[in-house]
Amino acid sequence: MGGTGLPSIPPRSSSSVSSFTALLVLVLVLILNGAMVCYGGKTSTFVRKVEKAVDMPLDSDVFQVPSGYNAPQQVHITQGDQVGKAVIVSWVTVDEPGSSVVLYWSENSHLKKKKAEGKYETYKFHNYNSGYIHHCTVRNLEYSTKYYYEVGIEHTVRSFWFITPPAIGPDVPYTFGLIGDLGQSYDSNTTLTHYERNPQKGRTVLFVGDLMTEPQPEYSAYREASFGHAVFDIKNRTHAYYSWHRNQDGYAVEADRLWFYNRYWKPVHEPTSF
Repeated sequence: MGGTGLPSIPPRSSSSVSSFTALLVLVLVLILNGAMVCYGGKTSTFVRKVEKAVDMPLDSDVFQVPSGYNAPQQVHITQGDQVGKAVIVSWVTVDEPGSSVVLYWSENSHLKKKKAEGKYETYKFHNYNSGYIHHCTVRNLEYSTKYYYEVGIEHTVRSFWFITPPAIGPDVPYTFGLIGDLGQSYDSNTTLTHYERNPQKGRTVLFVGDLMTEPQPEYSAYREASFGHAVFDIKNRTHAYYSWHRNQDGYAVEADRLWFYNRYWKPVHEPTSF
């Protein structure tokens, strides 16, 4: 009589408490370790202003066409293979096709120039005719090496340089920047300046987005403006999937995609198999 009727709970043994505590500590260590690995550091306290960005005028120095007959314009490079030993050099010529050759040499090669042959293409969009768009792949490069290269061989020669990434490995540090919808405003210059002065000293930068200015200037080889969004989906410690979606007619269309993966841990031959 007078009992509560509640079932009795046996006391937890000291061994089970110790096991639970050890498991909890292990989980916390893994979480904190993951946070430290993923944390890239704080490089700025910048906060974007509320006011609308002011576009740079078309006669601004950053938009000036390089001097010289048929001088290469919009020169840029991208990685040309899966292991970081090749680059694709791209540029545009306006007056005529000119040469699709790239001359290149390493910093310590005493100017012994090598040659890579490329090709060019053109396209039309409504009443717009593009310039001559050149692409040339430079292969068999050395890791962590500075290279100089020249384009516009037949007429106006322009010179540039790049540094190849380090060799592939399980723990190779590599700092890069990601800039979305850079635009053509004065704030764009501020963004680039911030990246260049970053104490982390990024080795490369990935630009995401399209030209949004309407009408687009005559020097542009990509006349079709579009709005959209990008998704960077981290699958696990070895794989991430990047996709760019154009927002057209009220729905999103996947216009571009790219797999990022750590080839040291799990080589992938068919990225679309995920």
